[in-house]
Amino acid sequence: MGFVVSGLVVHGGANGSMCHTITSSSPIVPDTKGGPAAYIVPILLAILFPHRPLQPVIVGISASALPYKRTPPSWLKISGQDVEENICKFAKKGLTPSQIGVILRDSHGIAQVKSVTGSKILRILKAHGLAPEIPEDLYHLIKKAVAIRKHLERNRKDKDSKFRLILVESRIHRLARYYKRTKKLPPVWK
Repeated sequence: MGFVVSGLVVHGGANGSMCHTITSSSPIVPDTKGGPAAYIVPILLAILFPHRPLQPVIVGISASALPYKRTPPSWLKISGQDVEENICKFAKKGLTPSQIGVILRDSHGIAQVKSVTGSKILRILKAHGLAPEIPEDLYHLIKKAVAIRKHLERNRKDKDSKFRLILVESRIHRLARYYKRTKKLPPVWK
């Protein structure tokens, strides 16, 4: 048993639930531009299906995925010791761990340093005493906050930048609190 509302068939399910399908049968309420159908159909749908939003919620799940194999590829001829030497050489030039990873990936064909050396770039740098003093993500947030402050000195009326500065600074404080808790920053760091 069911009824048709503007091309939408509504059935009462066995357990009292409502299910609906679009059919090509003739609608009871004519679907004309303007007219009463334009007002009645959305109201009926809201009454019949109160749990369904009128606009669909679309959330993407795209992300990069690591390869399943954790061994270095067979065509890679460079040894783990050579990779560590390259990492130390790049760090002495002043490159950050992520920049080192990009160079190794693009120029040397090393997709995952961990699969070749057995440890990550930052751990290799820590072992050789070349790790940055403050974590890279915190450093870049501080750099962004300084750039926004510099912009606000020149453009005092920029309300949006003032608001964004508040957001960036609160993110800095939150991240610093985490790093103090995990002992990656000293407890008196400001």
